Amino acid sequence: QEQLHDTGGGLVQVGDSLRLSCDASGRTFSGYATGWFRQAPGKEREFVAAVSWSGESQYYEDSVEGRFTISRDRRDRGKNMVYLQMNSLKPEDTAVYYCAAARVMVNDPLGWDYWGQGTQVTVSS
Repeated sequence: QEQLHDTGGGLVQVGDSLRLSCDASGRTFSGYATGWFRQAPGKEREFVAAVSWSGESQYYEDSVEGRFTISRDRRDRGKNMVYLQMNSLKPEDTAVYYCAAARVMVNDPLGWDYWGQGTQVTVSS
């Protein structure tokens, strides 16, 4: 069964940048929108950003608008990579970040069909 593979997390300082990658290659995810969610300890999983299959439409949660950028790269044959560039990181961005895929972009995690295993992002002050 094809799976999403999300990578790129790490420990950074306040104000640093980090880029997360989601490998959504494979027929299963063809035509699907891709999104990023995050879950901090003791909190519910929340929407961060999403990009349409074409890459032309992007949506962001208010607290990351202007700091995070989501993009899709399908230039290489058979590859479908989605990136989340995170700049000006804050301690409140600390969470496990999950890549997800869905036919329709919604900000409710229940509306997404496939999930990566998650990657930890820790922002230290």
